[in-house]
Amino acid sequence: MRHRRAGYKLGRTTSHRIAMTRNMAVSLIEHERIITTLPKAKAIKPFVEKLVTLAKDPCQHNRRRAFAKLRSKEATAKLFDVLGPRFLERPGGYCRILKLAKRRLGDGGERAILEFVERTPKEVETGSAAE
Repeated sequence: MRHRRAGYKLGRTTSHRIAMTRNMAVSLIEHERIITTLPKAKAIKPFVEKLVTLAKDPCQHNRRRAFAKLRSKEATAKLFDVLGPRFLERPGGYCRILKLAKRRLGDGGERAILEFVERTPKEVETGSAAE
């Protein structure tokens, strides 16, 4: 029985899993879209969504809490300056997971795209400029 066994271990040691989660969250915040395996995407999504919720209230305490989780000044700055104001009106559900049909080469793991629901305005501008 799996009582009281919450969370994803992903076949890694605790320190490796924490470092991987932190690195993937920083990459997602910086690039706003990453391709990874499905179990990793499902493990990272709640971590990132909690950080975006912190960023909606840009006080010093929340900045320090987010930096303690991310350990990246650039990612923390983007989280509070760009992503927090963008999702201010949204009550939750900031990320989406899209499954990819083509499996990973090597071990055949399911791949997925983890991205934010709303994209950056510069991508919208380039789409309108092409018309």
